Amino acid sequence: MCQARSDIGDKSAGFTLIEVLIAIAVVAISLTAIGALAGTTIRGVRTLEQHAILVETARTVAATLPSRAQLATGEITGELYGNRWRVGISPFFDPIAPGPDSPWIPETITIRVQSPSGAAISLETIRLQRKRQ
Repeated sequence: MCQARSDIGDKSAGFTLIEVLIAIAVVAISLTAIGALAGTTIRGVRTLEQHAILVETARTVAATLPSRAQLATGEITGELYGNRWRVGISPFFDPIAPGPDSPWIPETITIRVQSPSGAAISLETIRLQRKRQ
C-alpha cells in the first residue's frame, strides 16, 4: 500500500502553464465580447435619446406655429432645447389641388430640427389656408 501512495504523490496536483494560459485567453475573449456588447448598447441608447429629443422639439415647434391667419409664406427659424429649428411655408403644388373656385389654398409646411451634434429630423405636412377675399 505504501508503494501505491508514493506513485500518487509523484503526480502533479496543479494546473500546467498551458492550461492557465488557455483559461486566461478564454476570460479575455469573454470580457472583450461583453465590452463590445456594452458599447453597442450605450450607443443605441444615446441614439434613441437624441431621436426622442428631436421629435419632441419638432412636436413643440409644430404645436406653437402661428394660426392660419398669421402664417405667411416664407421661413421661420429659432432654437429650442438646444436644437436649431426651421419652418418653411410654401405653396403646395399638386395636380389634384383644389380648383380656383375652392375657398382653400393648400400650403406645404416643412419643419426641420437639428441637434448640436448634427443629427436632424424633418417633417412635412400640408395645411389649408383660407383664400383672402
